[in-house]
Amino acid sequence: MTTQQKPVVLITGATAGFGLATAKKFAANGYPLIITGRREERLKALSDELSPLVAVYYAVLDVRSSDDVTEFTKNLPERFQQVAILVNNAGLALGAEPADQAKLSDWHTMIDTNVTGLVNVTHSLLPTLKAQKSSTIINLASIAGNWPYPGSHVYGASKAFVAQFSRNLRSDFAGTGVRVTSLEPGMAESEFSLVRFNGDQEKYNQIYNGANAIQPEDIADIIFWITEQPAHLNINSLEVMPTSQAWDNFKIVKQ
Repeated sequence: MTTQQKPVVLITGATAGFGLATAKKFAANGYPLIITGRREERLKALSDELSPLVAVYYAVLDVRSSDDVTEFTKNLPERFQQVAILVNNAGLALGAEPADQAKLSDWHTMIDTNVTGLVNVTHSLLPTLKAQKSSTIINLASIAGNWPYPGSHVYGASKAFVAQFSRNLRSDFAGTGVRVTSLEPGMAESEFSLVRFNGDQEKYNQIYNGANAIQPEDIADIIFWITEQPAHLNINSLEVMPTSQAWDNFKIVKQ
């Protein structure tokens, strides 16, 4: 299959972590790319790096703005209009304190990005995705949406939305060529993790040193594998943890 024959891939949040690694994975395998994020200098650097391999279009995009997303989709260059693979990766976690110590602004930011942003992009691209003979939506959820833990509060709730939204999309598009996957990583080490601790490297090191956590390249490999499955197969959901992590027993706090 030539580069021109391969479907167009759109990745949100492509400037770091999972999104960055996923862009590199698809480019290495000849897929034309649309990459978005909020940091133009990073997008341009990534575009310059990948352009010798594949056609790349980048755009600064705040997924939280439905107007911006609509304009972005409407103005895609002709070469990139037939998006067939959507990787909804843009998202974040802020804070790990108990709920009563959390900032309300952090809660709003997580909802606006992880829920509203994902909905904005998906809704805008559904007509295009449905028009393709076969298409794939991969939504980045989290084990935090499946299993509660202290300090997860709104982050976990937002990822539970992502997982259920993915299942509901599958119900709507059963019998069509649209595939939808909820990808649910466990402990992963990336810039995303440092953001959660407000750049506190010491706190980050306490958690991740020696944990042999999931790396962005691991998730990129899984995302690529999902899209490469035969068109008649759908990976409904996929939960993945590092071998150093497992479910904890319910604890009892004596008062």
